[in-house]
Amino acid sequence: MYISTGQMYQEMRSLHDAVSRVETKLDGLRDGYTEVTKDVADHEARLRTLERARWPLPTIGVLAGVAGTATGLLALMR
Repeated sequence: MYISTGQMYQEMRSLHDAVSRVETKLDGLRDGYTEVTKDVADHEARLRTLERARWPLPTIGVLAGVAGTATGLLALMR
């Protein structure tokens, strides 16, 4: 079997094109992964902000309950 240089060149050219397509797809995947990573970081920051903003609500409820109890006891004592 004889493989000419032209056939070898065509095969190498075809392989080059296939590798280029794979490289392009990998670059697209990498860019998509970067976007997802940014979105996750943004969502994580938002969740942390919401968690920090929410903690005073139970504390305020407890303080209001204690204040109401104290006021009620004062009213009963008088």
